[in-house]
Formats: sequence, structure tokens, C-alpha cells
Amino acid sequence: MAERPIFIPTPAAGLVEERSVEFEFFNGFSLTQKQRSIASLHDAAQTAPDIHQILEVSRKSPNQNGPQLSAFNLDLSIGNGDGPITVEAAYQLSKVFPKHGPFPHMYKIRDGREIKKFIHQYNHDTLTGFHFNGQDWDLEPKTAFYDWLYLNAMRELAREKTELDDTLLSFNAFTDIEFNPKKSVNCQARACALYVSLLKLNILSDALADASSFITTLTQHGYAVAQGKLL
Repeated sequence: MAERPIFIPTPAAGLVEERSVEFEFFNGFSLTQKQRSIASLHDAAQTAPDIHQILEVSRKSPNQNGPQLSAFNLDLSIGNGDGPITVEAAYQLSKVFPKHGPFPHMYKIRDGREIKKFIHQYNHDTLTGFHFNGQDWDLEPKTAFYDWLYLNAMRELAREKTELDDTLLSFNAFTDIEFNPKKSVNCQARACALYVSLLKLNILSDALADASSFITTLTQHGYAVAQGKLL
């Protein structure tokens, strides 16, 4: 058995509820094994009366929207006109350490494994913040920078794929089978739930007006992750 969180949009109560669910986990790295674990997690989660439709947000998702919304696939525009980069590239390569970073020369890399291999050489250093598109970001609120990148990329995709927002609003919970809260804090499934809450409140555009507005919105609605390791 294993435990993983599901993320529920809660517009009126902190924007996102994180609920731990115990389920049967199937070991192995194959797509079949991952999808068996996803199905098991969703079946266990849906025993709760308020959980009916769950979207797995990852490259392993059996739903066609899931892989597209993976941070390893989801594209984000950058201000220098060089074209879009993935959310994962934007996040990892915007890291700033005492003597290194950010790494904009690496932004074009789309292979998430290659990006993480590159960043791994600096993981022994202390992360001091992020720098992206001319904007400095602090480490607190802990998930703010990742969520900012992800939600902006989601909004860009929704402008192209006009049915996306309605599709997401049809789900009342989101998961990422690869996310383990004991090892990391940023999660694309949580960011999806946050996106849906801001949509329901009709404040998504205002929240994404700029970094200051975004952090103010999160703070005013009690959205925060206080603990965890940034990966």
C-alpha cells in the first residue's frame, strides 16, 4: 500500500485542499504499471462522496489531457522572442545559487531528464531564489514561482485550446502519480487545482497580471505550502 495526495479545488477555503489517500501501488516503471497505480489511486479516492471526476496530470495519464498538461510537455512563452520552453525547463533553469544560475542558455532543452541531470550538479549548493524573464523570485511563498509558471502556461494553452477551461472545470480533483510529498513540494496536479479555483472565482486574469498580484492573491486566500524540499 502507498499514500499519495489528491488535490481538490476549494475556491472558498484556501483555494486547494490536499487530501492523502491510501491505495494499492503497483511497482514498475512501465506505462501499464503506472496506469494501474493511477486507477487504484482514483478508485480509492472516489470512495469519498465529494470526489467524482479525477484527472491524472502527468505523462502517464490515461486521459488525453493529462500528458499535455505535464510540466515536461506544457509550453510557456518567454520574453526574448526565442520561442516557447517547457514549464519544467523554465522552473529548473531559472534556479539561482550563490555562484551559479540562472541558466537561460539551456532553456531550449525539452528533455526533462537532461535538464534535471544538468541541474543535479548544483544541488549541493544552497538555492537562493529564481530569476525568469527579468524578474527575481524569492523562495517564499514556497510554491509561488512554480505555480506562476504553470498557470501562465495553462492560460496560454487555454487561448489555443478553447475547450480546455470547460474540460478542467468538469473535474473536482487532480493527481500526479509521480509526486511524493515526502521528497518534493512543487506539484503540477496542485497547480491544476489552483488554476480551477481561480477560474471559478473569476480572478485568474487579475491574479496573473504580475508577480505581485499573484502572490497577493495567494496570500489573501490562504494558499500556502509551508514545508517541503524544492525540487
